[in-house]
Amino acid sequence: MNLQDKVIIVTGASSGIGLASARQFGSEGAKVVMAARSYDKLSELAPSVAPAERVLCVKCDVTREEDCRALVEAAVARFGRIDVLVNNAGISMRAMFKDLDLQVIHRLMDVNFWGTVNCTKFALPYLLETKGSVVGVISVAGYSALPARTGYSASKYAIRGFLDTLRIEHLKDGLNVLVFAPGYTASNVRNAALTADGSAQGETPLDEGSLMSAEDCAKHLSRALYRRRSQVTLTPLGRLTVWAHRLFPRLTDRLTYSYIARETGSPFK
Repeated sequence: MNLQDKVIIVTGASSGIGLASARQFGSEGAKVVMAARSYDKLSELAPSVAPAERVLCVKCDVTREEDCRALVEAAVARFGRIDVLVNNAGISMRAMFKDLDLQVIHRLMDVNFWGTVNCTKFALPYLLETKGSVVGVISVAGYSALPARTGYSASKYAIRGFLDTLRIEHLKDGLNVLVFAPGYTASNVRNAALTADGSAQGETPLDEGSLMSAEDCAKHLSRALYRRRSQVTLTPLGRLTVWAHRLFPRLTDRLTYSYIARETGSPFK
């Protein structure tokens, strides 16, 4: 898929992988629909994505069905079609389940899982017309569970199951369904991660400078769309983790526990 003049919706487009992807698509000549909860922030960023006539900003809370419907309708009204939907909007968490307010998991599922379902539902008829692509940005935690992130891992597993099923349902329709799993990528997601009581963590436990950049991640996503891939897992550690989990699940559990226990401020301690 050459992205020139393709109409691409990106949710969670105000920062991180979403913003980097919007810029990458814009640089390749796509018409980009940027969606996020803050319209003002999107408007400030839009000139860095594409010329005004090739970018549209839409305020959208993906947990609200009516917002997702309006997002799709705005994209079609402005550009006449939809070729790609990138379900990127998401939040994370960091707390032991035994300490967790259950509303935190509800919030994770509403944004990550239901946000993907809501947007895909309303965009699907247009994607079928163009034989386009629907993308779910998950995580390696959607293949191999990440302790102290029960809600996060559960939501990413759920997205993968939903999209894998959707792919089979439309196997003969020309629809491409991509499950895109970055490894650890530098972004604000860990700073904004929810703690046990639902408040923001406020700082990251990782050295963000040592992680894959959001811009590199966006290039991989663009390449995957070009090749109409169905699954992509990024970073050597990410691919090794997925492979090890399939073949040696109990060993992977122990190694994952040890890895997370070494994090700054680990909930295990």
